[in-house]
Amino acid sequence: MPANKKYLSHPFQRFLKLTAGFFGGYFVMLYLHLCLTKMFDKTDILITTYVTGFIVWAILLLVAFLSKNGWLIWGIYLLLIALFYGIFLYL
Repeated sequence: MPANKKYLSHPFQRFLKLTAGFFGGYFVMLYLHLCLTKMFDKTDILITTYVTGFIVWAILLLVAFLSKNGWLIWGIYLLLIALFYGIFLYL
């Protein structure tokens, strides 16, 4: 039985959610851990990044797919990237 069309999102919104989840989530995770290297010992963060990096990226990927608007999730992820990079630069 095919899905009801009113519950399906537009193909461009699916593309935005896919790219936001994959690339945006990866860069948010990357800059979060980069920011943490300024606060804690670099070797400890590097070791824990192998595990926590994948978990954070998977959660951000899931959040992107659960959102209704791809533009909104891209905006949130870009703001988080800028925030984490700003903290990294000024600490």
